[in-house]
Amino acid sequence: MLKIDCADKHFSEIGRLIRQTDEKIIVVDNALGHRYIASGAKDKEIIVNGTPGNAMGAYLDGCKITVNGSAQDAIGDTMNDGLIVVHGNSGDATGYSMRGGKIFIKGDAGYRAGIHMKAYKDKFPVLVIGGKAGSFLGEYQAGGIIIVLGIDADSKTNVGYFTGNGMHGGKIILRSQQLPDLPDQISARKANSEDLIEIEKYVKEYCLYFGKDANEIMSKDFFVLTANSANPYKQLYTSV
Repeated sequence: MLKIDCADKHFSEIGRLIRQTDEKIIVVDNALGHRYIASGAKDKEIIVNGTPGNAMGAYLDGCKITVNGSAQDAIGDTMNDGLIVVHGNSGDATGYSMRGGKIFIKGDAGYRAGIHMKAYKDKFPVLVIGGKAGSFLGEYQAGGIIIVLGIDADSKTNVGYFTGNGMHGGKIILRSQQLPDLPDQISARKANSEDLIEIEKYVKEYCLYFGKDANEIMSKDFFVLTANSANPYKQLYTSV
């Protein structure tokens, strides 16, 4: 096992140490705004203690990252595969353009979580947010699934404004008392039994990481949001 203390290191040195080691388990201590931790990493397990900076796990490819703390913006940026588990909150653009793998956030996510998510063949990105999500959730989403559980949230909708703006593929799942105001190109409905089977496996995985009760979470209402048009941008640029 390799241990890296961030306290006196530039982010580039941390990245070099992670890339060059043959150790499969790496512990990164005292992270405080250090950028690009584990960018492009694969075939390793990385434990980050503290608050990693922007683009942690960018281009991740088959690596597990556990963050004991919160994370800043754009974690999992364009990740191909792997797993990120954050035992706190995450900043803006969580899972930006991710095209595979899974991200689990115990608490809240900032603006534009899941922006440009996409899926292709066996690549299917999954983003699960335990608390609330900010505005523009799933903006331009093209594939994969985003689940907002709203645990301990004080909102009836658990999301901000413009959820699914420009969305043209994939699903957004909201566990909430009511639907938010949605763009015209979004279809919304109550989750059916088939939806709940799909949702439950991700909820159980979330509970495994964070010690929550899956039965309690699944006992509430879920809404499924999808794109309802082959041309979701039409109403943004024309009068019809």
